Amino acid sequence: MRALILSALAILLTATPAIAQDAEHKPGLLDVNPGLMFWTLVIFAGLMFVLSKYAFGPITAAVEAREAALEEAINAAKLDREQAAKLLEQQRQQIEAARNDAQRLIADGRVAGEKLKSEMLEETRAQQQELLDRARREIQAEKERAIAELRTEAVDLAIAGASRVIEKNLDDKANRQLIESFLASLDKAKR
Repeated sequence: MRALILSALAILLTATPAIAQDAEHKPGLLDVNPGLMFWTLVIFAGLMFVLSKYAFGPITAAVEAREAALEEAINAAKLDREQAAKLLEQQRQQIEAARNDAQRLIADGRVAGEKLKSEMLEETRAQQQELLDRARREIQAEKERAIAELRTEAVDLAIAGASRVIEKNLDDKANRQLIESFLASLDKAKR
């Protein structure tokens, strides 16, 4: 501020002799008027003093406060951004963990499903085999019963035929034993 006042005074002092020589000259737009210049400098210095005393301090303090508030807001924004980045990374990790868990559960479900499927197929095959075995046993039993019935009929027919041929009546029990032993020997020969 002192430098400004000193430079204004220096300009005034250097311009004063030139103006004094040109007193006869009509004042123009670019002519220097020492009286006007003096009062302009006095008003400027007074205004500068008043502004520096009462205005520049509060204005500077307000600007510095604003600057501090902006700096604090920038720092808070940086901190918030860092926290948001950390939270985002945590969320990504949790999503990835959940995705991995879901994939593992799906794989476990597939394995369990395949195991259950194979167990059910095995059980079905076992039941089917059991049904086939039972059906074969029943067919075999029915076959043996039918063969036994045919033998009985064949024995009865043979006895009846032999009785007529021989016309001698032997007792039925002896004839039956004789024919059954003959048929059993035939059955053994076939095997």
